[in-house]
Amino acid sequence: MKLGVLKESKEKEKRVALTPELVKQLIKKEFEILIEQGAGDESKFSDSDYIAAGASIASKSEICNTDVILKVNAPTLEEANLMKNGAISISLLYAYTQKELLEVFKTKQISAFAMDAVPRISRAQKMDALSSQANLAGYKSVIMAADALGKIFPLMMTAAGTITPAKVLIFGAGVAGLQAIATAKRLGAVVEVSDVRLETKEQVESLGGRFLVVEGADEVKTEGGYAKEVSAEFLAKQKKLVEDKIKDADIVITTALVIGKKSPLLVTEEMVKSMKSGSVIVDMAVESGGNCELSEFNKTVVKHGVTIIGESNLPALLPINASQLYATNISTLLLHLANKEGFKWEMEEDITKGALITHQGELVHEFTKSILSK
Repeated sequence: MKLGVLKESKEKEKRVALTPELVKQLIKKEFEILIEQGAGDESKFSDSDYIAAGASIASKSEICNTDVILKVNAPTLEEANLMKNGAISISLLYAYTQKELLEVFKTKQISAFAMDAVPRISRAQKMDALSSQANLAGYKSVIMAADALGKIFPLMMTAAGTITPAKVLIFGAGVAGLQAIATAKRLGAVVEVSDVRLETKEQVESLGGRFLVVEGADEVKTEGGYAKEVSAEFLAKQKKLVEDKIKDADIVITTALVIGKKSPLLVTEEMVKSMKSGSVIVDMAVESGGNCELSEFNKTVVKHGVTIIGESNLPALLPINASQLYATNISTLLLHLANKEGFKWEMEEDITKGALITHQGELVHEFTKSILSK
């Protein structure tokens, strides 16, 4: 079975779907692999590295004529139209945002698997691209904030006086938030964390962060690790607590996302105005509308004396590691779904059912259907 890896064309994207090391492993499994010319350049993997690993270098049109096309980001409409009928696409897809692309997939009978839809179950952990990339994003968010902040993170005692540690406030204790906590603590900051899910308190504290408990948090209902029902009264209490804490923060990092919806607004303009001059906000949800009212997509701006970083693709700023982890994620999913002879199509198996978006001309993913029907 022929696998093709396309060069990423999305703005500021530096990752690649397969690394030479993973190419070697797949060739041992008797797959034939074609890599688009220059696909790994931004991740510091040269065409000669891929050739040495056993792959062939090919043009975009040749790649699109393979049996399975691997990408980091969703294929463009041009790429989808170049794919042969009945081909298989595997990439991050966020299908509920790709209505036109899904129509092309259906017309061309393309079976599309979404890396972002792989179910978060224990046996799929090695395929979990959202977590692998969020880990790196959480780390990078702290490094960028530290670079923009005009002071150091740790407590420092000198003959000229004592420097107090920086205060970091993190919204959200998911994968990215937890890595941000760990990184900020290693750098010596005092870290406080807000999350509507009380069950994250233990994880936060195990990393050295202080969990901000909102009165009534034990009544918030969660499902699959996400908050399900939050009352207006609870949100008002959380807002009051955060408003008090944000005034003292040197750095604020926001990580809150809602699948299929705009990111929740957590930091208003009034909150930004209340912050100390020279402080920093990193809005990790900027691509989905942003958690900060004043953040701007792919821009770093200064408003009311606060530096607001709106970088939409933090993992791509660490392309070597991000590509290594993503290549492991996508190749593990591929080997779960298929062998050298072809795909198994076990339609009721949890991972197959969870990640398959379109198949045989139909949209088969129930969650995507429910979002697009609204």
